[in-house]
Amino acid sequence: MKPKAISIPRNVTPQEAVALQNRLASLISQESALPEEIRYVAGADGAYEGNRAVGAAVVVKYGSLRPAETATTRAHVTFLYVPGLLAFREAPIIVRALRKLKHRPDVCIVDGHGVAHPRRFGLACHVGLIMDLPTIGVAKSRLFGREVGERIVDPEGNSIAEVIRASGKRLYVSVGHKISLGESVRVVRHCVSKRGLEPMVLAHQEAQKAKWSIRN
Repeated sequence: MKPKAISIPRNVTPQEAVALQNRLASLISQESALPEEIRYVAGADGAYEGNRAVGAAVVVKYGSLRPAETATTRAHVTFLYVPGLLAFREAPIIVRALRKLKHRPDVCIVDGHGVAHPRRFGLACHVGLIMDLPTIGVAKSRLFGREVGERIVDPEGNSIAEVIRASGKRLYVSVGHKISLGESVRVVRHCVSKRGLEPMVLAHQEAQKAKWSIRN
């Protein structure tokens, strides 16, 4: 059965956004839907210039980490930044960039949290559910849970994220959708180069280029 289409509604209040996250969290799968052989992985990032946003998606070949395709898009944003509700600001522009790709990635890495989120539904979950795609959240800081060694656990003691290091920086890896935490960590570790998490490095560069083009 084809999954029901999910979208991010426009003009929601923060209270409505929280309610939507609570409702959609139960749809997230932490069981793997990865193919036996991963060929392409995408990195997705956003950037802002005033009330303009840019989204960037870069597909790299999983074996070599060399770029295969890049897509960017622009839009006006109306939802202000609210901690825990980043998706209502950023998911639409990231999804638009991903939908422009000709190569459908086997897995997507998003610059944001997945289930390591107060309502178990961060930016990576939004993107994964909308795209119906295995998705991983990689964030630079902890939003929810407590650190136990290299793990992030929720109040019940369940592992919701794992900390890895790339180019000396701590990255918080959590499930977005259709992948397990163990596989998320494995994919992310594979994608680390001397520069950092390569798909995200490339996506960030493309987002910044698009941002500068707006500014200039």
